[in-house]
Amino acid sequence: MSGHSKWATTKHKKAAIDAKRGKLFAKLIKNIEIAAKMGGPDPAGNPTLYDAVQKAKKQSVPNKNIDAAVKRGGGLDGGGVDYETIMYEVYGPQGVALLVECLTDNRNRAAMEVRTAVTRNGGTMADPGSVSRLFERRGVVVVPKEQKGREVVEDDVLEATLDAGAEDVSDLGESFEVLSASSDVVAVRTALQAAGIDYDSAEVQFVATLDIPVADPADAGKVVRLVDAVDDLDDVQNVFANAEISDDVMEQVEA
Repeated sequence: MSGHSKWATTKHKKAAIDAKRGKLFAKLIKNIEIAAKMGGPDPAGNPTLYDAVQKAKKQSVPNKNIDAAVKRGGGLDGGGVDYETIMYEVYGPQGVALLVECLTDNRNRAAMEVRTAVTRNGGTMADPGSVSRLFERRGVVVVPKEQKGREVVEDDVLEATLDAGAEDVSDLGESFEVLSASSDVVAVRTALQAAGIDYDSAEVQFVATLDIPVADPADAGKVVRLVDAVDDLDDVQNVFANAEISDDVMEQVEA
């Protein structure tokens, strides 16, 4: 199975920092609204909404905010949401490819802000299709190792999820990342629940089919700054990059 990824671990740590300043809350609320709009406001019949709600709860989004988002997305409050999803394709330092996923109510604003952040941080906008072909949609479930007084090990995760469609398990340091076909993410999450194993998030994401090694700390720092600058934009929901940065290099960047 895949080894420890300092790059992935850093992304999860950044998510915790984002939560403290409220930015992650806004992204999670948007996810709930869109899921409710697309599949209905009942989590029992809408697995995407169920997982969006659970992820928000894991990050301590207040229940009243979650309930309001479900109502807005499902049109139960007489209003509704009008976001559209836009994907931007970007090349960064050392040929690293980025997919930038936006949820926005203003296409022109999103395009301008993404372009500005990219060009100011050493990136270039790419032609449609040139970057997206380097990624594929995969199911991604993140499982914390420490759970209610017990420590989950890789064999526990494998035993619970292999028959449900898990294809790979990666060690992220404090958690495991389980990859599957996009159509199997609900089955993998359900199998974990049946085995009494908790999870932090379960969703479909873009995963790189080929990673680009970035061995120089200066170059790695440029990649991280570009990703952070784009990810900090209000309309940006996710940034997916195919950078492969080793533990040692990432630690130098963080220092």
